[in-house]
Amino acid sequence: MIPKSVKIKNNKLPNKPGVYLMKDIAGEILYVGKATSLKSRVESYFTRPRDDRIQEMVGKIALIDYIEQPTAIEALFLEASLIKRYQPHYNVLEKDDKSFSYLVITKEKYPRPFILHATDFDDSSSTAYKAVYGPFKSARAVRASLDIIRKAIPWSSCSPDQKRACFYYHLKQCPGVCINAITPVEYAKVIRDLMAFFNGKRVEIIRRYQKEMTVASKVQDYERAAELRNRLFALEHIQDVSVLAKDDAPSPQPLSHGSRRGASEIGLFGRIEGYDISNISGTSATGSMVVFKHGSPVKGLYRKFKIRTVLGPDDYASLREVLRRRFRHSEHGWEWPDLVLIDGGAGQVSSALEVIANLESARTIPVIGLAKGPNRDKDELVIPPAFVALKDSLEKHKDILVHVRDESHRFAIAYHRKLRSKLK
Repeated sequence: MIPKSVKIKNNKLPNKPGVYLMKDIAGEILYVGKATSLKSRVESYFTRPRDDRIQEMVGKIALIDYIEQPTAIEALFLEASLIKRYQPHYNVLEKDDKSFSYLVITKEKYPRPFILHATDFDDSSSTAYKAVYGPFKSARAVRASLDIIRKAIPWSSCSPDQKRACFYYHLKQCPGVCINAITPVEYAKVIRDLMAFFNGKRVEIIRRYQKEMTVASKVQDYERAAELRNRLFALEHIQDVSVLAKDDAPSPQPLSHGSRRGASEIGLFGRIEGYDISNISGTSATGSMVVFKHGSPVKGLYRKFKIRTVLGPDDYASLREVLRRRFRHSEHGWEWPDLVLIDGGAGQVSSALEVIANLESARTIPVIGLAKGPNRDKDELVIPPAFVALKDSLEKHKDILVHVRDESHRFAIAYHRKLRSKLK
């Protein structure tokens, strides 16, 4: 229970999304946080054991203010804006751990939203971007927000002049930058809407879309009217509670192996890493790592591994070597994956989990496999029990996972053939 000595705005906390502000007796803001439920979130500070820093802060709270928000995404961005404005003491202490991220909008002919780690960003570089949002505690929450918003405001991460349209264009979640289906001037309006949403102007966007839809109907531009109708529906029916579910804790504690908290909130279109081993005839064994972001391959991040410690055709041991070497690179700037996909079945997945289980900070990363069925005519997902909550989402977007698996296989085979050719 919240002590009676602590005053609460309107004498009650709503069970709605929003941002809360913890203040001391002088009215100074101690901490700014966000929640899917302001009531349960704020009450948890006074009912659950916390670390020393949070306990110290709770002892100073005299007033709890809050700002309701229609959606969890808007709460996420309002929190970042208020932290940036007020620099509350206990938020600044959190920020010092360098695990925070920023969302930037690039200055390009076709601007793109892009997530940067705190270690890659400083305030002096902010002028290099069209807009900067953050800091955010959870890059995954930001990625999930971007994935949800593009259903209403179809932004693009593509480069123009591609030979074929991207995956999101077919879902009507990319306006066609990839195939030059939209001009820079038209796309600038999309980015303007995206920035307006992040700046808390969702209602204004809805009103403008309603007016534009009415005009389109009057001039019998029914295709445009239908497009705006779909965007309006997406804006007015945002389902985003899971965006904050993983990040909705005041003092995250290290996770014990097996808890896997937050696995079900994975942003499937974040960073997916695909792995495969190639050791035809048991010689020149190689491993591959391919990287997909937003459902598309990022070939500049692909990596290949020549197996060093395994003799003979042992896919399991080779995979363990590759993963150990890959995660050592995280200490030197390699971004963490949001999902690890292994080309193989239960044995390969178990080998991968064996490595990741020994990495304290990587234990919550979902690991799955994609294997050919008994007759090799059907791709079957191999999902460990700890990640079963992901099943529906993974099945829904299985085509992306097949693409990742096929690309990791192609890349491993290509490197293997190259090594074998040198032996001839």
